[in-house]
Amino acid sequence: MITSTSNAKVKRLVNLKKKKKLRDEEGVFLVEGIRMFREVPKDRLVEVYASEEFWNRERKAVEQVLAGTKVQPEILADFVFEYVSDTKTPQGILCLVRQKQYSITEIVKEKGGELPLLLVLDQIQDPGNLGTIVRTAEGAGVTGLVMYNPKVVRSTMGAAYRVPFCYVDDLAEEVKQMKEAGICTYAAHLEGKNSYDEEDYRKASAFLIGNEGNGLRDEVADQAQVYIRIPMKGQVESLNAAVATAILTFEAARQRR
Repeated sequence: MITSTSNAKVKRLVNLKKKKKLRDEEGVFLVEGIRMFREVPKDRLVEVYASEEFWNRERKAVEQVLAGTKVQPEILADFVFEYVSDTKTPQGILCLVRQKQYSITEIVKEKGGELPLLLVLDQIQDPGNLGTIVRTAEGAGVTGLVMYNPKVVRSTMGAAYRVPFCYVDDLAEEVKQMKEAGICTYAAHLEGKNSYDEEDYRKASAFLIGNEGNGLRDEVADQAQVYIRIPMKGQVESLNAAVATAILTFEAARQRR
């Protein structure tokens, strides 16, 4: 059992938590919580760390999940686990999972030629929003996600393992390439002239969803072929990014049924 925060493995975990560049170099990401642990595809599970209290309580459950793998859990003293954890109230289990990223072409191929329905996320900051969006995407049958500056996957409740996604440095250029590939791009925008339910999504489509506070950046929105809006009453100007995503993607799913 590791009982010191100065342990080399602990220092590595802290660095991986803080530095995206290091995570990318190792080709891993970190997830916490028993549900995320249970849903990790076994062939992508790299390392597992558990607090002493969690191990004593849930040892059989951990061993059951790890059966058939070569992964041996590392036990950390409770205070050490709290030190490496990225949550305020740690559940007591943390995993390193092998990254699996795709290009847009690979995302489309992954779905066996299914008519593409993509989500383009521009600087989503809130972990809860991102988690809700990814779970919503899975439920609505979204083909895949394209993300700029994603923050965490902690709140995705396992859907991140099942919904293909890719990270890009230039979102505007990626949207431009989508258009060239025949994918119709729709920006959820306050200046949209058409209501979202007046459009036809029974073709290759992509929804562009902006940051919670600022919406889509101009350079990204400028690449969209169509601006759409969600009509609202009262004095509400805009909806939460995750709520807007749910409305748009499930309308597309309804049209495609």
